[in-house]
Amino acid sequence: MKKLRRTQANKLDVFIKDHLLPHKEFRRQVNKAIDIICTFLKETCFQEAAHPVRVFKVVKGGSSGKGTTLRGRSDADLVVFLTNLKSFREQLQRRGQFIEEIRIQLEACQREERFKVEFEVQKQQNPRALSFVLRSPKLNQAVEFDVLPAFDALGQLTKDYRPDPEIYVQVIQECEKLRREGEFSPCFTELQRAFLKERPAKLKSLIRLVKHWYQLCKMKYEHKLPPQYALELLTIYAWEQGSSEPEFSTAQGFRTVLALILKHQDLCIYWKKYYDLENPTISQYLRRQLAKPRPVILDPADPTGNVAGGDPQRWQLLAQEVTIWLKYSCCKNMDGTPVSTWNVPVRTPDFFM
Repeated sequence: MKKLRRTQANKLDVFIKDHLLPHKEFRRQVNKAIDIICTFLKETCFQEAAHPVRVFKVVKGGSSGKGTTLRGRSDADLVVFLTNLKSFREQLQRRGQFIEEIRIQLEACQREERFKVEFEVQKQQNPRALSFVLRSPKLNQAVEFDVLPAFDALGQLTKDYRPDPEIYVQVIQECEKLRREGEFSPCFTELQRAFLKERPAKLKSLIRLVKHWYQLCKMKYEHKLPPQYALELLTIYAWEQGSSEPEFSTAQGFRTVLALILKHQDLCIYWKKYYDLENPTISQYLRRQLAKPRPVILDPADPTGNVAGGDPQRWQLLAQEVTIWLKYSCCKNMDGTPVSTWNVPVRTPDFFM
C-alpha cells in the first residue's frame, strides 16, 4: 500500500512497470497451468461419463483472457462450452452435474499423481463454477482456477462479430422469468474478452493500476466492495470519454476513475457495440435497466448484467477510500496541487432513454 500512495503521480508508469506487469516467466507458468487444465477438460474429463459429453471449446476468461493479469496474482477463469447444453435454462438446471463430473475426474487424475488439486468448499447449492487450486511438478507456483460449464449461445466468433438479436431476446426473457439477471454472463465470455482485448497496452496498464488500488481497498473491506469487473469497465469508460488516445497521462486517467467513484450515485453507463437497439425487446429492456437506481454499469456483452450491483453501500465504502487516497502523492502534482481529471460525463452520451 505504501509503495503506491508514496509514488509521485508522474511516476505511476514506472510503478506499473516495476510492480504490476507480470514477468514473462510468470505468464509462461500461468499459461502452462491453463494448458494442463484445458487438455484435461477436452481430452480426459468426460470420457468416463455415463452419457456422451462433448466439449465444444474452452475459453479463457477473467484477467488472463483479457490480458490484464497483475503480477503475483495467478488465477484463471475457464468457461467450458458443452454441446450437451442446448439452452440457457438447461445450463442452469444441469451445470451442477457437469461441475460434479469435473470434480470427480480431477480427483482421479490426482490419484494417478498427474497433478494435485485443492478444492474450495462450495457454499451455494447450485454453484456456477468449480473452484480449485492446481499444483504440479511442472509449475513453480500454484494457480487458482474457476471452471464454469456453459451453453454455447454465440457459436463461432469472427472479427467484428455482433450477436444475432434473438440470442439477447432469449437471455432477457429467461432472466426475467427466473428473476436472476446476469445469471448467464459466462455464455458471453468471448465478447467480454473481445471488448477489452484489442485496446491499447497503456489502457490495460491503467486497468492494472486501478485493480491494484482496488485490491488494497479490499484488504480493508474484504467482500463489502463493488465487483472488480465494474471498476474495469469504469476505467474503460473514463478513457473512451476522456482521452481515447493510445498515449495519455496515467495519473490523469487514474484520478478520473477515482473522481467517477465519488459520483457513483449518478453513474449510468452502457455500450451499444453488441446490442441491436432496433429490436423492440432489447431496446425496451435496456430502457428498464437504465432506469434502475444508480449506479448502473451494464455489461457490454450481457444486457442483463448490471455489474455495478444493486448495493450503493458498497460504492459508498469505496468512495470513502477515494477521499483518503486523494491526499496521497499518487494523486498530486509535484507542487502539491491535485492532478486534473478528464472531463467525463456520469452517463453515457447519446443516452437513448
